[in-house]
Amino acid sequence: MFHLRTAVVALTVIIPFSSLGADGNSEADYYRITKMQTPENEVLEAAGFQLMPDGRLAVCTRRGEIWMIDSPHADSVPASAFHRYASGLHEPLSMAYRDGWLYVTQRPEVSRIRDTDSDSLADEFETVTDDWGVSGDYHEYAFASKFDAENNLWVVLCLTGSFSSEVPYRGWCLRVGADGKTTPTASGVRSPGGIGANSLGDIFYTDNQGPWNGTCGLKHLSPGKFMGHPGGFEWYKLAESILKKRPDEPKTNSRIMIEASRVPELEPTVVMFPYGKMGQSASGVTCDTTGGKFGPFAGQMFVADQSQSSVMRVFLEKVNGHYQGACFPFRKGFSSGNVGLEMSPSGSVFVGGTNRGWGSSGTEPFAIERLDWTGKVPFEIKEMRAKPDGFELVFTKPVNVTSAADTKNYKLSTYTYIYRSDYGSPEVDPREPGIKSITPSGDGLSVRLVVDELTVGHVHELSLSNVTSTTGESILHPIAYYTLNYLPR
Repeated sequence: MFHLRTAVVALTVIIPFSSLGADGNSEADYYRITKMQTPENEVLEAAGFQLMPDGRLAVCTRRGEIWMIDSPHADSVPASAFHRYASGLHEPLSMAYRDGWLYVTQRPEVSRIRDTDSDSLADEFETVTDDWGVSGDYHEYAFASKFDAENNLWVVLCLTGSFSSEVPYRGWCLRVGADGKTTPTASGVRSPGGIGANSLGDIFYTDNQGPWNGTCGLKHLSPGKFMGHPGGFEWYKLAESILKKRPDEPKTNSRIMIEASRVPELEPTVVMFPYGKMGQSASGVTCDTTGGKFGPFAGQMFVADQSQSSVMRVFLEKVNGHYQGACFPFRKGFSSGNVGLEMSPSGSVFVGGTNRGWGSSGTEPFAIERLDWTGKVPFEIKEMRAKPDGFELVFTKPVNVTSAADTKNYKLSTYTYIYRSDYGSPEVDPREPGIKSITPSGDGLSVRLVVDELTVGHVHELSLSNVTSTTGESILHPIAYYTLNYLPR
């Protein structure tokens, strides 16, 4: 998320997706952005959110403050709705609520705070854990999930300088219980930008392009796994009572699935976000668990991008015991560089932004915004599922069978990224498999594609043209990127 890109600008052509469909329909027709009016002369570089039991929204900022927002779901949220709750913290980026306490993940620790005299100001502050190091390098961000089913926060810690690990557990994921018990969980983290659970409670985080990350991506965390960057391997010496084996070093200038076959702890990137095409600085993570209050994408995940001020959509499935899936464009046009992302139970997504230090497509220095479904269903590729010989596409509306069955309306290309210690990677190993046949389902809600060849370890970029719904609508975002790590049996 928060790191300079100058080392790799020449590697890719930036082709941000459009917010307009082929027939002029707009993302805003389906998902509306409401910008909150922040207090004058206050800098609220919003990084994380937590909806409180009384309906207020807590927002933490990069400048070390927590604000409470009254009536955050109102049609208009004025500056008078904002009230400072706490200050003097060290770059808090995530929050969670439990048993009357607001748990705040700062750069050096997880803290918990509360207001004991009901004056709307936090007055009790406690350290839950500080079982990791801080060197003073500005990259050493810390992000945490909400509490999982076992009352743990999952904390991901950026490397020192986002390249090395100068102090304990930089480049690691730790689990922190509400009682402060800290458990080393996974190594190999590089530069996280956000973390959250899917609808089943499994934990995912975004990692950013750089050494050992050819492009940004979404990764699945689980105990004992290695997420790809060996910079923090030194700290296995502190975790040996829990994680018995330090993984073998990956070989540079390889491919991630080749290394995963010889380093069993290596969990490949679940979804790679093609650099430039789908963003440049992946950040906040949330999931639609509202059962349809946010539109037709129930159960899917949403990922922010700081550089392109956008939110993308992610469909996941499990293949051979591993998550993989597809990413799709979803919504552009936010005011600043998106970082925090949180779905509320009522079906609103709160989006926090900052562009200090890195810049963003959204030109404002900070913003707090809300994304709401208008009630109108877009015609979209809802799901892209891998099959042994191709893919199944599921749509939000029935397709025109004639247009959907024409192979000329589909183009498939594949590529991957070099898994290496150098910074980033261009797209490499390109292929263009042919599409042999397309069979629409009887209800028109899906099509089955049979292709010449699927390539393990590749992004499969599929673009559609002239495929319409039964009512003549064009697909709002006629492109999908499926990361195929494993072939279905």
